[in-house]
Amino acid sequence: MTMSPSRLLWYTRRAARMTPAEVAWRARDQAVRAAWSRRQKTRGERVDDAPVLSPHLRFPVVLPADAAARVPDEAGKALLAAADELLKGEWEVLGVTRTDMVLPDWFYDPLTGQRAPADRYAFRINHRSQAQTGNVKQIWEVSRLQHLTLLAAAWFISRDDVYAGRVAEHLRSWWRENPFLSGVNWTSGIEVGLRLISMAWIRRLMNDWPDIAGLFENDQLALRQIRWHQQYLDGFVSRGSSANNHVIAEAAGQLVASCAFPWFPESDTWRRKSAGLLEAELIRNTFPSGIDRELASDYQSFVAELGMLAAIESGAAGHPLSSPLWQRLCAMADSGAALLDERMRPPRQGDGDEGRALLLDAPAANRWPTVLALAASIVGRLDWWPPVAADAFSALVGSMPEAAWIIPGRPGERPWHFSDAGTTLLRSTSGHDPEIWCRCDGGAHGFLSIAAHAHADALSVELRYGGVDIFADPGTYCYHGEPGWRSYFRSTIAHNTVEVDGQNQSVDGGAFLWLRHANATVIGVQDVGDAAEWTAEHDGYTALARPVRHRRCVRLDRASRGVDIVDEIDCGDHDLRLAFHLGPYVEAELDGHRAALRWPDAPEPGAARLELPDCLRWSLHRGETEPIMGWYSDGLGRRTPSVTLVGSGRTVPEMPLCTRLEFIEAGNAANFPG
Repeated sequence: MTMSPSRLLWYTRRAARMTPAEVAWRARDQAVRAAWSRRQKTRGERVDDAPVLSPHLRFPVVLPADAAARVPDEAGKALLAAADELLKGEWEVLGVTRTDMVLPDWFYDPLTGQRAPADRYAFRINHRSQAQTGNVKQIWEVSRLQHLTLLAAAWFISRDDVYAGRVAEHLRSWWRENPFLSGVNWTSGIEVGLRLISMAWIRRLMNDWPDIAGLFENDQLALRQIRWHQQYLDGFVSRGSSANNHVIAEAAGQLVASCAFPWFPESDTWRRKSAGLLEAELIRNTFPSGIDRELASDYQSFVAELGMLAAIESGAAGHPLSSPLWQRLCAMADSGAALLDERMRPPRQGDGDEGRALLLDAPAANRWPTVLALAASIVGRLDWWPPVAADAFSALVGSMPEAAWIIPGRPGERPWHFSDAGTTLLRSTSGHDPEIWCRCDGGAHGFLSIAAHAHADALSVELRYGGVDIFADPGTYCYHGEPGWRSYFRSTIAHNTVEVDGQNQSVDGGAFLWLRHANATVIGVQDVGDAAEWTAEHDGYTALARPVRHRRCVRLDRASRGVDIVDEIDCGDHDLRLAFHLGPYVEAELDGHRAALRWPDAPEPGAARLELPDCLRWSLHRGETEPIMGWYSDGLGRRTPSVTLVGSGRTVPEMPLCTRLEFIEAGNAANFPG
């Protein structure tokens, strides 16, 4: 496989972030991949590698007879409506509405119109190359087969065989078109793990369908595919600097499959190994507070969902996982509940790709309500949690045997400062006025040596009014294929913080790779009466020729409904830019160093006065591309223009940059700015 100079540079940088042990392991891994080329199967090839199995295979754990009745009526109606759209061939995939889902091409990328390799040996495909595969996320997302778990759930609550027939048709098509190690859908372990979860739940949901045994345990191709997936995960495990959410998905998929399909000679070994791997890596991937160490809010819900599904499956099969694992899963749910705003929206910190472990409801970008509904059914909802409503996912998964746990030592009040993760929430406490919600970032850059899903956002703030983004985190927008956009959405200038000398706080080495990490330290937090305050600093610019430290203090005054932000740069003679990115609902009128903000069309309309540092030159940007500035992404593959205010100038020691945002009372907002 010929490698371009840019890819060679990326791999060189990537190798530099590895320990000697990881380099040795990766060398061994490459040797195994080369050797496994002999095991590749091709379409139409006669295959005879399935083990001799009992003719009376049994699916061990099914849902209780009343499980369908537990699904709330509204959730059931939404589920059937989404399933009916799928039957017509319509399905939204990461910002793209597909109309070819009656029987999809498992290798087609609708964004580029390109078809990824289907017959080539998987480990000779560079899935990071858009020239080879198109946008691989579009292809992988459909091959997670989560649209089929949705259809299977629709059959479960309706018993309409049209849904079951489509599931069977798609499954058999995928199995035929994707023989072992052929094509792009075998290039990533996380995809293999998620497919196994989908297959296990399709089998469970359709247990009463008359032809279910003919689709699974009595079909040799189905048995081979289930075994091939597990052999793959046993042979290739994410380790070292790649042992983030990927290894959790791999271990969870293997554990779910080995419990749901305990039909193979290796099943018991696979179960024990994957259970140990999941327990060790999930605890390693999270802080004791429950916040995910990747510091990417979207991935915390994804990892929590994976862990809960696997732990419930293992317990239902008679192999309960340890109390420490359940305590950590419970902490993930509790910290997630604490971080949500009044509209159940999580922070937007770091990367996000709307990942989900199992789809049983009409798709929604925000998985936290679903994850918390499941957590409430298995570990219990605390009094300070936001209200959560059951849906099909929480009702059906929560009905599994052995799915309830009692976890001691949970927080009696809603936490607001997570010292281990460097995450602090300043929020108003009135139950009458729209909530002021402000997340302050004072922690590590990210997880492991490459911090793959981190953004250069040290000391950034994310501020909402009634759940509406005012100072907004920009989101992610893309992973592959558009390097300029990928770099912008991860950059310092794309976040609500200070950029020095035109450089990122952390050194960007390419997609999913940071070469040097800026780390923040929280200096002090306090919350007394009407005032809550946070102060932190970071070391990202101490590597400059003239080292600089950036310190920021954020103060919420609940009585005046105002927020003050004070930035200090401890060394002079540097260029700086201070950016405030407004949410897509917010309109701005800039007059010198003052801005009038209004959001009349938002779910919670309002207005505010923004006083900006008068020592900087302020400019307004919206939807610009040369250079990129003024954009907001509400999900992977989607972006919309939004207003960014940028103040430019020079650093002056002992001259703080003072910003004040003051919200206008609702009765006066209609006539503001006047």
